[in-house]
Parts: sequence; C-alpha cells; structure tokens
Amino acid sequence: MVNSELSITGALQPEQKNSQPLLIRIFAHFFSYVFHPLFVPLYVIAFLIFFHPSYFAGFTVYEKYKVLLATALNTVFFPALAVLLMKGLGFIKSFFLRTQQDRIGPYLSSMIFYFWTAWVFFKTEPQLALILPSFMTGVFLTTVVGLLSNIYFKISMHAMGMGGMLGLFLIVMLYNTMLMTWPLSIALLITGLVCTSRLIVSDHTTKEVYWGLFFGLLCQLAAAAFIL
Repeated sequence: MVNSELSITGALQPEQKNSQPLLIRIFAHFFSYVFHPLFVPLYVIAFLIFFHPSYFAGFTVYEKYKVLLATALNTVFFPALAVLLMKGLGFIKSFFLRTQQDRIGPYLSSMIFYFWTAWVFFKTEPQLALILPSFMTGVFLTTVVGLLSNIYFKISMHAMGMGGMLGLFLIVMLYNTMLMTWPLSIALLITGLVCTSRLIVSDHTTKEVYWGLFFGLLCQLAAAAFIL
C-alpha cells in the first residue's frame, strides 16, 4: 500500500520517512539548512567574487567584501527580517512556511529585495560585470514564478534555488569565461543532495521538486538572454 501511494503522489509517505536511518535524516536536515534558498544567492555571488578569474579582476579585497556584504544584507538579512516580522505580527503561522498561504508574504517581500539588488545596486554600478544583475534578475523572476505557482501547488523553494545555481553555472560555462568542469560537477552533486533531502524531510512531492528545478534553471537562462 505504501509503494502504491508513492507511485501516485510522488512523495515519500510518513512511514517511509520515519524508516530512514537517523544519520540519513540528520544529513538531510543539514543540507536543507545549509543550502536554504535564502543563502543560495549569497553562495553564488561569493563564488563569482572569489573564484571567477575575471569578473572581479582589479577589485581590492575591501571592494569585494563590500559587494558580498551588500548581497548578504539584501538577499539574506532583510528577507529573513521580513519573515520574522510577519511571524511576530501573525501574518504567517510558522518560520518553516509549510503551507501555501504562509509563503505568499515571504515571496512578495523577497521579490522587492531581489529586484532592488539586481536593478538598483548591481545594474547601476558600471564596474560590476553584467553577470551579477543577470543572476539576481533570474532570482527575481524565479520568485515571481514561485508566487504564481504557489496558487496551484507548493513548489519547492530549495529546488528553485538549486535550479538557479545550476543555471548560473551553465551560463558561465556557455560564455566560456571560466573552466566550469569542477564547479558544475560540485553544483550537480549539491543539487542532488538537496533535492533528495527535501523528499526525505519535507512533504514535497517529486513534481514540486522537479518543477522547482526547471523554473529556477529557466529563469536564469531567460534573464541572461535579456541582459547579457
């Protein structure tokens, strides 16, 4: 009966999740927290700043950390603060955003911060490579798609974040600005671990995870086609 339910819904049933070894569930929670969608833009920007050979060539260490700090404030701190305020005011029931209704406010607030980062901070700084506003525009578009999808089903935010990361790495590879063999391989590994973790420790179905990956990747490609 459990197997038939799995084939219909595409999700692990509670009995199956609880039957997973404790160590597996611990690692699943670990990857879910470390690669929370709030942190993914910061990780990607940090990769571009410190590992890409040309995008930040000529920048001082201070200038690099200034960009990283601005990214952290606008993509991590302020969106997290908005969720904290929504919880305090009773607009959402849980910090974990388990219901579609809880996700509406965080989606809307994140859209504002992502748009500001892309078009007010990154796009108006001529010394910054266009890949930065392109990436953040892709993140903004992904959030818009997530909000619209939320009307119909609870798309996986983690999967959208992973799709965005993969999209950015593919764009860098396609523009041939850096050898992406090992970064893309690591990104694929992380994507697999995070998406598998969400199927183990959340109530997401495979449909919600796959669509999240697809939209995250598609939005990055669309933004790059428009900006780069």
